[in-house]
Amino acid sequence: MKVLVPVKRVIDANVKPRVKADGTGVELANVKMAMNPFCEIAVEEAIRLKEAGKVEEIVAVSVGPDKAQETLRTALAMGADRAILIKTDETVEPLDVAKLLKGVVEAESPEIVLLGKQAIDDDSNQTGQMLAALLGWSQGTFASKVELDGGKAKVTREVDGGLQVVDLKLPAIITTDLRLNEPRYASLPNIMKAKKKPLDEKAPGDYGVAVKARLKVLKTEEPAGRKAGIKVGSVAELVDKLKNEAGVI
Repeated sequence: MKVLVPVKRVIDANVKPRVKADGTGVELANVKMAMNPFCEIAVEEAIRLKEAGKVEEIVAVSVGPDKAQETLRTALAMGADRAILIKTDETVEPLDVAKLLKGVVEAESPEIVLLGKQAIDDDSNQTGQMLAALLGWSQGTFASKVELDGGKAKVTREVDGGLQVVDLKLPAIITTDLRLNEPRYASLPNIMKAKKKPLDEKAPGDYGVAVKARLKVLKTEEPAGRKAGIKVGSVAELVDKLKNEAGVI
């Protein structure tokens, strides 16, 4: 069984993003970048499935500039077998990513596409669902547990009311949630080996996709600072302030 794991290069989760001086976006120059945390969880789950003997090959894929090679090499160092970089300097939105991944799926023929439920930069939470629609595959989103048995997958997913278990017939799309696992750290020897592994470089045109931005950012600004709270002497005073000052009731 082959698993395709898309990964994304984002600002490191431990770094506080800064808005550009002209308000056109988030400052990326001289900022530490890393693999999206949800993508790390997807890579880790694919590796665990391989260690359990359920998966034979893990293929990592990323869409982005040349520097996205670093993210793919992190996936290789963790335990992925191969890596594909779809190289583009354009801003790629979820729909175009889904179309590109559809092309990769048709070329690689994986039984499962395992990807993070969202990226921490745009929080779109759309790519997995769009890919499932384009391919006509079954999908299990927000997975907190994944079990493979023959040609089926049992996915425990987190919903508002608690947990829901869905049975999927492979091939399928599975998106990962935070509680699925704790990603491992890549060992130094594996990091050194990953630096020497070749990457398969592609262009969006190789999959018949013309990357085009559909959204235009008008302005980016820091969120307003949180105001200090106050103490009230009674429930009546609280209700009065909520009604007459805050205007929420």
